[in-house]
Amino acid sequence: MTTNTLTLGQIEWLDIVNPTKNEIDDIIEKYHFHELDKEAIIEEYQLARVDTYDDYIFVVLHFPKYDTKSSRYIQNEFGIFISRKYLINFRYYNTASVDAIMARYNDGKHGKDTINTAYMLYDLIDSMIDRTFKIINRFGKDLRSLEENIFLNVGEKTISEIMIRKRNIIALKHMISPQIRVLKVLELRMNTLFKDDEVEIYFENLEDKVEKIHAEIQLLQENIDSMEDALKSIFDMQTNNTIKYLTFFSAFMLPLTLITSFFGMNITNVPFNDSIVYASVIVTALVMWVIIYVLKKWKKL
Repeated sequence: MTTNTLTLGQIEWLDIVNPTKNEIDDIIEKYHFHELDKEAIIEEYQLARVDTYDDYIFVVLHFPKYDTKSSRYIQNEFGIFISRKYLINFRYYNTASVDAIMARYNDGKHGKDTINTAYMLYDLIDSMIDRTFKIINRFGKDLRSLEENIFLNVGEKTISEIMIRKRNIIALKHMISPQIRVLKVLELRMNTLFKDDEVEIYFENLEDKVEKIHAEIQLLQENIDSMEDALKSIFDMQTNNTIKYLTFFSAFMLPLTLITSFFGMNITNVPFNDSIVYASVIVTALVMWVIIYVLKKWKKL
């Protein structure tokens, strides 16, 4: 476990990274947190939520983190306890954004007399949301690049790339969508806990940002769906062309099959020499081919 500690006057911020079960137990016991909150910290894939108690609020939030090994976005889960005296967050992945905030506070770039845990929580969530914006922007650029090349490189690789991105969009949507409601609830709870500090406007700003991210994800999903439809159309056209050429080939071979079947089954002695037969077969086949070609051009097949 790595614990980053920040103390400003009477308030304390503990940033706990990758804790063990025993270390979680120690924190829960020290601050008298509810037993259910401990389960939420220990168990993976918790739903985003806000739980309110007499003297603190417990929040679970999720933000995307790109895993290069699996080429997918995974949940960077934050379990956050906040009261007027402390801010304690648990996380299981290193995040430079949180480290930068704590370094900024340590450097004294915020006045100690004007800072409380509500502003710290706002900075924490705001930095992760800004990071999510950057992820969405990069994703959008990557999607546009794929869209430009979709008609040039149609194959298994293109299909795989589209499906990976579609899976990632769904993962992002599942992470962000619940947080719109959670942040609305959090705003109300923070107004109650910090009713003298006018923190409402800060958490309203977080709500607006998350709604913008959700809207961007919706547009990306529509974009990837249209790309998938375009790819299906391309494959349908290729299949139709293949069937068309096979049909032309069959039509070319049909006269030859008819002639050989007719002579082979109905005539015992051919009354003309082999060269005439061969020439007749070839001429008939060529005539049929010319007819098919003319029909193709006339009908624009």
